[in-house]
Amino acid sequence: MAETRIILNGACGHMGRVVSEIASQDKDARIVAGVDAFGDAYSDFPLFRSIGECTVPADVIIDFSTAKAVDDVVRFGVEKKIPMVICTTGLSDGQIEAIKKASGQVAVLRSGNMSLGINLLLKLLKTASQTLLPNGFDPEIVEEHHRRKLDAPSGTAVMLADSINEAGGGDYTYVYGRSDRREQRPQKEIGISSVRGGTIVGVHDVIFAGQDEVIEIKHTAYSRAIFAKGAVSASKFLAGAKPGLYDMSNVIDAMAE
Repeated sequence: MAETRIILNGACGHMGRVVSEIASQDKDARIVAGVDAFGDAYSDFPLFRSIGECTVPADVIIDFSTAKAVDDVVRFGVEKKIPMVICTTGLSDGQIEAIKKASGQVAVLRSGNMSLGINLLLKLLKTASQTLLPNGFDPEIVEEHHRRKLDAPSGTAVMLADSINEAGGGDYTYVYGRSDRREQRPQKEIGISSVRGGTIVGVHDVIFAGQDEVIEIKHTAYSRAIFAKGAVSASKFLAGAKPGLYDMSNVIDAMAE
């Protein structure tokens, strides 16, 4: 396998540093350039203040930055015809649409969560929902993250809700708080609650509450390394891929072959 050359956007952030460390241990991947508007160089690759300034040849861009930086990444990827792994969450509908449009010209993988466990959980939820929802179970999601996380709910929580909703026929509404109303819980509703505090890496608890019984499916991340490993695996999968919109299920299927 040829070495995958990676431009890391958000290189000096918490996740950027973990991705850099994971890539340094992978013989098939290498960070050739970093981009960060505020950070300082800390590794063996050159650091640019904006992605437009980057002149280093690469096979893939990994973006672990902020939502406001994604637009420049997408424009750069399309212009240079470099595939992109978009890991940043909290994107607007317009940004998501721009990513879909870009995927017509270059390979793009977007995921609200890069971990193997979460992406397996998405599949399990579809199976569970097909049985539990028709039998009157109410789905709720509680997600927990560290105090520095800017967006709420998490992109992963929305992914989990989408998986349940798809299995339930697509007509469920999402509710992010109930303090402004006084009424019984509608049946076609998915409640999503967010907790922010301390240094919690990530906890997602999916609750199916039925008559006299409750089923919970929970994923706990103890280290950011699981997301970094997924991002590096995704970059190796995406290098040389045909234009299109991919997700982590494609990476998992490729790993199983």
